[in-house]
Amino acid sequence: MPEIEPVADVSDDSYPSLPATSWAVLGMLTFGEGLTGYDLKKWADWSIGFFYWSPSVSQIYAELKKLESAGLAESEMVSEPGERGRRVYRITERGTRAVRNWSRDAPVEQPVLKHGLMLRLWMGHLNEPEELKKLVRSHIENMEAMRERAGLHGEHATREPAWAFSRMSLLWAERYFQAEIDLARQVLTDIDEAAETFSGVRARDELGNPVPKASGSWREVEDFVLGLERRERS
Repeated sequence: MPEIEPVADVSDDSYPSLPATSWAVLGMLTFGEGLTGYDLKKWADWSIGFFYWSPSVSQIYAELKKLESAGLAESEMVSEPGERGRRVYRITERGTRAVRNWSRDAPVEQPVLKHGLMLRLWMGHLNEPEELKKLVRSHIENMEAMRERAGLHGEHATREPAWAFSRMSLLWAERYFQAEIDLARQVLTDIDEAAETFSGVRARDELGNPVPKASGSWREVEDFVLGLERRERS
């Protein structure tokens, strides 16, 4: 994993170039207490894990090493009588300034939709409608569990005023999972409609796969949509 170059200085309105995962870990150190890599892992699981990243312990420590080498975090060994020493990490003044600037000024990127079930439904012509519905129902069950967990953590986050914005994000995650459930329920109906339309396919190849009416018709659709987008921009 490449090292981050030491940051000579962070001005009042600048921030270094770091991967988003580094910013996530650095942001978790802005709540005023020293944390071990294991602490950060457990906290990530019930906070940013609902909407951004659920890292492994090894990933956490890799990020901490990079942040410390860049002067954005620091660590010390802490031990209690009769216990093994723990390495505790804290954010530095430079790190606080950098993550504040990044969270305020970094461009808002388009979120990436990487939906495994949607990919499988996209090739739904390979399976029977009822088999596809089983997949969707399983997805709904998973989303219901995630919604309940996010809501529960958001509810109990009220005990610490410093977590006010963290709680807000958890509530957003809860609403997101509910929206995903609603969309998936609609897909159960959409599958029937798609199956009815697909039943009109007459040509099949030797493997049983559907043959389009016109070869490369997807290119025509792409060209048409690109043309519409160009006209909208002009």
